[in-house]
Amino acid sequence: MSKQQALLAKIHTEFRPHFVTVENESHLHSSGRGADSHFKFVIVSEVFEGMSKVQRHQKVYQLFANELKNGIHALALHLYTKEEWQSLGEVFPRSPNCSGVGL
Repeated sequence: MSKQQALLAKIHTEFRPHFVTVENESHLHSSGRGADSHFKFVIVSEVFEGMSKVQRHQKVYQLFANELKNGIHALALHLYTKEEWQSLGEVFPRSPNCSGVGL
């Protein structure tokens, strides 16, 4: 199982998402293509109901604490309730290139 698939499996178990995507964005950073160091999560889950953005991020960081200690450098988190996601028009957030790319 790839790192991306393992992350996705944990998300499905913990958040029972309405929608989820996990993107390996390591190629946008100095770690380069093929690395498993930078990931973007878009998670739409009712688990986030009544939680602040900070609480949502804390919950995800707690779930992936071991991965963050062992190779994953960064998570870009986009965490929504189903209602929030629909009000945004289900638009995927774009990620900027890291300033360290190509260094």
